[in-house]
Amino acid sequence: MQNYIPNYPRPQLIRERWALLDGPWDFAFDDHNVGETNGWQRIFPKQYDIMVPFTYETPASGIGIEELHEHVWYSRAFTPEENAECVLLHFEGSDYHTRVFVNGHFAGEHRGGYARFSFDITALLRPGENTLTVHVADSADRAQPRGKQRWQPQNFGCWYVQTTGIWKSVWVEYAPAARVTALKLTPDLSDGTVHIEASLTPEANGAMLAADASFDGVPVGSASVEVKDSCASIRLDVRSTAVSDWAVRTWAPSHPDLYDLNLVLLRGCRAVDTVCSYFGMREIEIHEGKVLLNGAPLYQRLILDQGYWPKSGLTPPSEEALITDIEKVQQLGYNGVRKHQKIEDERFLYWADAKGLLVWSEFPATYVFNDDAVANITREWMEIVRQNYSHPSIITWTPFNESWGVPEIARSEPQQKFTESIYALTKAMDPMRPVITNDGWRHTCSDLLTLHDYEPSGDKFFDRYIHPEDFFDNSEPYSTAGQYFAFADGYEYSGEPVLISEFGGIALSGGEGWGYGDKVGGEADFLARFKSITEAIQSLPYVVGYCYTQVTDVQQEVNGLMDMDRNFKVDPEAIRKINLGL
Repeated sequence: MQNYIPNYPRPQLIRERWALLDGPWDFAFDDHNVGETNGWQRIFPKQYDIMVPFTYETPASGIGIEELHEHVWYSRAFTPEENAECVLLHFEGSDYHTRVFVNGHFAGEHRGGYARFSFDITALLRPGENTLTVHVADSADRAQPRGKQRWQPQNFGCWYVQTTGIWKSVWVEYAPAARVTALKLTPDLSDGTVHIEASLTPEANGAMLAADASFDGVPVGSASVEVKDSCASIRLDVRSTAVSDWAVRTWAPSHPDLYDLNLVLLRGCRAVDTVCSYFGMREIEIHEGKVLLNGAPLYQRLILDQGYWPKSGLTPPSEEALITDIEKVQQLGYNGVRKHQKIEDERFLYWADAKGLLVWSEFPATYVFNDDAVANITREWMEIVRQNYSHPSIITWTPFNESWGVPEIARSEPQQKFTESIYALTKAMDPMRPVITNDGWRHTCSDLLTLHDYEPSGDKFFDRYIHPEDFFDNSEPYSTAGQYFAFADGYEYSGEPVLISEFGGIALSGGEGWGYGDKVGGEADFLARFKSITEAIQSLPYVVGYCYTQVTDVQQEVNGLMDMDRNFKVDPEAIRKINLGL
């Protein structure tokens, strides 16, 4: 694919003029929340140097203090390019309530820890050097989407050190006033087209938006349309026998073919704005208990991926680290990941697209059900679905996991209706992908029936699931613990594809930390249990995939196939052969 720039934070909407602001910033704690009152946005009382985008809790930040500080401040100087019509400031992720100041003046704010947000800061800039100051408020509030971030002073269970403040890249972009602001790219294999829905600024109204698609440098289609009401909709035919005997190159894990897309905003013959993107031609359907990818049954061999690193926490240490993770997952024989309780750096999604790795996108949970939690989840989940919609690697949306945030979903009508509403909102924005409303158990209106079970014996696993009618009608629990039912009260099985979306979690004996079930004594015992439970699932005729826990150790949870430094604990080729049934 030609439309790729190393380290570009937003790979599906690229402009040539941009600059990362990652690196050293000034930093301060504000434990009494007096910073704004005392004018820190104008005169900054530096306490530490910090390396953005690593949070103060991590060694990579240069600070490495794990105690919760609910108000933190950042500041740095930067000099914008000259002759920029508009300067846009982007935050890929900052947890949780972020307020931004430029030269002491308020530029904007955002609530949420995982979605990208942006501000046009042009009017606040002055010639030469400028000062950017950021105040981030975080907390241990369980109504705040937090995923695996602890809300107690110490790690516990499967919850880890919190992530406070800026944890993804900060960057500036230089753009015209009349410009493309967002793209929604929807492939349609039925007629060989891609539907391009572009959002633009009001200044673009009346201009023409021209789209050109190519594959490996070979042009395959072009079209243009007038911009009206800050929108443009183009259905672009990409069928071409010059790139395929079948006219369209489809995207799949075995052949992750991607098309380049170039968009030019024109006033007369003058190019006002130019952006680059890409897309994959693929189709996801559910039919007779199967998930179909491009019309063929898809067996999903997934591994749970929490995306933690030993020195940088939730923040990837580099783009190369993301590439290595994907390559090692594929080396183990998996064709996808369940990105667990994290919205990963979008560069990860680019490389998943490019290398053919399936992704389940899962929202970080809240841990109470109240009006604040409902509002927080709804707002940010919609931001994330819209932001990451166009990535072909994402094949499933998972807004809820294991009743986290909806603890009474079994019988609570308000909690059931909330999951139904998120399901419906997600489907309104994206009717093509499956949506899971409560991964693991007690499903409501879910497109997939996904079950979690850490049974260590393959024989018992097989015996428990070989007669699915025993739990499909919700009259009996399905799990090892004997307390988990497949559906919430009032809901029933209606032919959904079935996946075992958590199992395994095997840990080697020796050292601290925990896994699921008894620890095993060495590699031979590990592989024997792994083979037993994996083959039990593979032999169930109605099950169409699985997700093993997990790819790496995470802090006190030591049940990864790799340690946190990405060293394999057991022979990866042996794992690969079992996954592929060789």
